[in-house]
Amino acid sequence: MFFSFDGIDGAGKSTQVSLLAGSLHDRGYEVVVCRDPGSTTLGERIRTLLLTSGKETPIDRRSEMFLYMAARAQLVAEVIRPALEARKVVVADRYLLANVVYQGHAGGLEPAEIWQVGRIATQGLLPNCVFLLDMVPDSAGLRLNRPLDRMESQGDEYRERLRAGFLAEAGNCPQIHVIAADRPISEVQAEIWRIAAEELGI
Repeated sequence: MFFSFDGIDGAGKSTQVSLLAGSLHDRGYEVVVCRDPGSTTLGERIRTLLLTSGKETPIDRRSEMFLYMAARAQLVAEVIRPALEARKVVVADRYLLANVVYQGHAGGLEPAEIWQVGRIATQGLLPNCVFLLDMVPDSAGLRLNRPLDRMESQGDEYRERLRAGFLAEAGNCPQIHVIAADRPISEVQAEIWRIAAEELGI
């Protein structure tokens, strides 16, 4: 079973990834947690380039999209597919949906083309279930008590387009479950677990 989490920055993905992984582990599942981009040597190097590059390394939006795809292809080959073949549960902090929304809906590229490239990069491997943590950008931004990375620093209008893009994609895909993230952590966790349990048949 392959679960992924997505949403605008500050919506609580990392917290809920950890909580779901813990709940699964407590019930006897072998769990592999990963982040996209990242979790491989190549992926972490690309992550650093994408999130920390300044003006000295300009990255065109299309180049940005392909860098994410390269990191994801390595993640699938090295981490996700082997875990699934070993009948482990994978919980990913972001996946292809993020590419479609960040570089597509918010960045100006064609979302359908990004889906197409993504299917090639991942050899068609998509999550069984996506948890989309939804919040208004202003509220999510207040949770980011740290310096913003390159992707987070693109302005209020960009963040509004991100949220709209995520919700638009959710409306077209039954595997994407929209979770209201502006609630206590325990309430969000309970809803996510209810859906995950249904997916696992427990």
